[in-house]
Amino acid sequence: MDFSKASLIQLNSAQSGSELDDFTSERYDQFVRHFPARAHDVLDIGCNTGRGGEIIKSRLQHVRIVGLECVPDRVERIPQGIYESVVPAFADETPFPSLSFDAVVAGEIIEHIPGNSVFPTLCEIFRILRLKGRVLLTTPNPHYLKNRLKDLSVVSDPSHVSQHTISSMHRKLEDAGFTRIRFYGSGRMTRHIGQYFPVRCVYGSYLAVATKW
Repeated sequence: MDFSKASLIQLNSAQSGSELDDFTSERYDQFVRHFPARAHDVLDIGCNTGRGGEIIKSRLQHVRIVGLECVPDRVERIPQGIYESVVPAFADETPFPSLSFDAVVAGEIIEHIPGNSVFPTLCEIFRILRLKGRVLLTTPNPHYLKNRLKDLSVVSDPSHVSQHTISSMHRKLEDAGFTRIRFYGSGRMTRHIGQYFPVRCVYGSYLAVATKW
């Protein structure tokens, strides 16, 4: 299925629950724990109304954070003082020079990107990262046991226009040029068992961490 930029904005605007997600602070705390040493410049892709950026800033006061968000209404509601700037754009076509960031975070964003734009997005992230920079992204787990028992899938949500198993995400990241690719559990189950439990299907989401090196 083809998606225009306007239709993607409309789909994501309709998903108001993302602005109220009670796991956002924990998701961004997990990102911060996996930042590269001495990270200074950070891009928050799909920054929404700034709740995640606020967590990063509260944990690492020295970092310079730039936001990227495709829904104009959300950009207008981001409080002052979190981001150095917020760019209204899509992740596969950013306006940033190469080698601009030490870390790029994308919390529950990649599933909102159409399949034919996912690889270009990862290549764009690779381009704007500095050497030894990291991409950190979370996405719903297609193998999540709870969803399987309920006969649901990642794409049951109409705003989710792609889905990514851990193995397919590993291939995409590797093909985009990333190395040192690691995966961790993410989502609410981490409150009970942490991020290292080896049976990945118990996690509703997973975290991918990959390095430009």
